[in-house]
Amino acid sequence: MTNLWDDLLGCLDLLQLPSAGEPGTGDGGAEQAGADAREAAPAGFEGRNQQLSYHRLFGGQLLAQFVRAASLTSPGKTVKSLHVLFPREGRSQEPVRYEVERHLQGSTFAALTIRGRQAKGVIATASVSMHAPEDGLSQQAIDPVPAVPGAEHRVELGLIPWETRSAADLDARESAPPEFSLWMRTPPVSPALACALTAYATDLTLIGTAVRPLEGVSQRDAHTVFTSAVTSHTLWFHQPFRTDGWLLLRQHSPILAHGRCFGRGDVLTEGGSLVASYAQEALLRFPPGSTEGGASPSSPVR
Repeated sequence: MTNLWDDLLGCLDLLQLPSAGEPGTGDGGAEQAGADAREAAPAGFEGRNQQLSYHRLFGGQLLAQFVRAASLTSPGKTVKSLHVLFPREGRSQEPVRYEVERHLQGSTFAALTIRGRQAKGVIATASVSMHAPEDGLSQQAIDPVPAVPGAEHRVELGLIPWETRSAADLDARESAPPEFSLWMRTPPVSPALACALTAYATDLTLIGTAVRPLEGVSQRDAHTVFTSAVTSHTLWFHQPFRTDGWLLLRQHSPILAHGRCFGRGDVLTEGGSLVASYAQEALLRFPPGSTEGGASPSSPVR
């Protein structure tokens, strides 16, 4: 676990690349014409990839690195929302270059477009909204948070290098409602990484949640019984939080249809504060002629 954890933290330590007009970019370091031009110049970062046996570049890594690139571009502001598209599969052997375009860099809000690029082209794009922290009215309407499950409910999710617990088993092939609750707690870490680490975790289990109603199928059947790939992922961050205290990822998949699945979730503290929300759409394709891959839901996907 320690090696996986350190490896992920290393991936979040992005290398800042020179922007246009800075020394080393090939233009002799010429100054840009005016403050507006300087503000509009894209920033660049490079992120290395996790050392995993995963079959492709993990989308959670890209989500986390997008969050870090946005945060480094807009100091004093936090990510308010992030919408990511994954048009191409990334190569794990090649670092990802992040190109940041600033559309607005105000005193309170910022709006960015970030492109994740490898040699073959853009592999992911992010639209990001940033917001400087401010005081205001606070209220929420959310179902109560249950107690953290005991240590006997500890689960190993492979790509998540920190403690996770759940009373449900996403690897079980018995049909169940398309719902999943996961508790997680990282080792001690700076709160500045909370959004990135949480974004990373939200990418892993929504497809597994969507197939739970299918008798005889589980997330373990990806790339054998069915083909899956995340096509878009959105996060909203509501208030500051830490990841080295318990967080609940409570998620639900309301529909699976036409070769796609959709899921959404909330992130809550142990004390019940809603700190983030997320949604994901993914390709979920079964072989032609099968009834959803030869499995039939015993209850509607609701």
